[in-house]
Amino acid sequence: MRSTMENKVWEKCGIFGVYGLKDAATIAYLGLFSLQHRGQESAGLVVSDGKRLQEHKGMGLVHEVFGVDHLAKLKGHIALGHVRYSTTGDSVERNIQPFLGESRLGSIAVAHNGNLVNTPSLWKKLSRRGAVVQSSTDTELILHLLAGSAFDSLEDSIKEALWEMRGAYSLGILSREKLIAVRDPWGFRPLCLGRLDDGYLVSSESCAIDVVGGEFIREIAPGEMLILDENGPRSFFYAYSSRKAFCVFELIYFARPDTFVFGNHVAEARKRMGRILAEDEAFSADMVVPVPDSGTFAALGFAEASGIPLEFAMVRNPYVGRTFIQPGQESRNLAVRLKLNPLKAILRGKRVIVIEDSIVRGNTSRERIATLKEAGVREVHLRVSSPPHRFPCYYGIDFPTSEELLAARLALPDIEKYLGLDSLRYLSLEGLKRSIQPPASSYCFACFDGEYPVGKDENLRKSCLEEHFEVYRH
Repeated sequence: MRSTMENKVWEKCGIFGVYGLKDAATIAYLGLFSLQHRGQESAGLVVSDGKRLQEHKGMGLVHEVFGVDHLAKLKGHIALGHVRYSTTGDSVERNIQPFLGESRLGSIAVAHNGNLVNTPSLWKKLSRRGAVVQSSTDTELILHLLAGSAFDSLEDSIKEALWEMRGAYSLGILSREKLIAVRDPWGFRPLCLGRLDDGYLVSSESCAIDVVGGEFIREIAPGEMLILDENGPRSFFYAYSSRKAFCVFELIYFARPDTFVFGNHVAEARKRMGRILAEDEAFSADMVVPVPDSGTFAALGFAEASGIPLEFAMVRNPYVGRTFIQPGQESRNLAVRLKLNPLKAILRGKRVIVIEDSIVRGNTSRERIATLKEAGVREVHLRVSSPPHRFPCYYGIDFPTSEELLAARLALPDIEKYLGLDSLRYLSLEGLKRSIQPPASSYCFACFDGEYPVGKDENLRKSCLEEHFEVYRH
């Protein structure tokens, strides 16, 4: 069941892989723990000792799924782990990744971050071949494509499967002897390479490499397949797209602030968003208050640029996470209060600028503003460090339909009224583009402007694949 309380959006997973290290399962466990923010429904690990693959999966947080006994049984020097929140497929045990299967190529495990936009056509093709699918997620289709390849080598089979896939995918693929990492030609989702002692690490975010004591080497490039085996790391490009499409929401919200992604230090990018947001500030206020934790660094930048003092006047309960589930509508308001509690002594009688990273449906923001007013705040001016969300995402973020998106339904004055605000202002799209590196043309802004870089079968505007996408078939 998904929480309907959250005003936030959901990113469906994180990947962490280990090659060439003793106790690879324990290292992967620590890596997954550091990626917990990317998925809190389920976690899984597959480990190879060079002869056979073992797995352990479960619903819940990483520390709930894996105990000391589980890790002790997962012997091997290669590991692939995954944390998940479902954007495609139900939140049930059969959808837990990595997916492990047997094929003529041997045992193969696949972990996926992203969404395939041509899932319906892939399903039709595979079903005609007689494929039987046990889960309701697009990741299992990748395993079927791989296993059904006519090529004899694993690398060539992966390439053939990739040539049939469209959309967002960062992949970890594990065999008995190899760990392979793949990023789609558009580069929607992050993936990076690190080193630890004599082994190597693959992670959705660089922060997890840092946490386990590894050294960040580089980001895996769009269209690159990286192979880790007994010959050391080697890579090649299986496809190329001149149109890159890095998901800008990784920088706005999803990635941890201590991560390096798409050439950006996330904390610094968020501070730049806050500084640029402050450039057009027309209201004076007594304090700038961040919504923890995702609004913190934007608030730092806003306070620095505006000269308005920063106060951490909302306290977050760390034990109420994204997966908090409410039994009914009557308890949702209480859930918001459980998550963030205002400091009344600091806020009473004050004019406050609240910094938030985004507004999606608006439910949580509305209750949060009401809580601040009840705490005695005289004026609440909300500043959002991203543009208005008006369009759904098809590439791995669970934005709702346009009908559910507040900014798609209401004009700015109506949003202010609905949320109970004294004023509301968003970061402009141009301001967001100024905040990020490299050039803005390398990013996907579809949730803000509706310009989808890759079409979703026949339901989105026609894909520009013929113009921008080239596969390397040699």
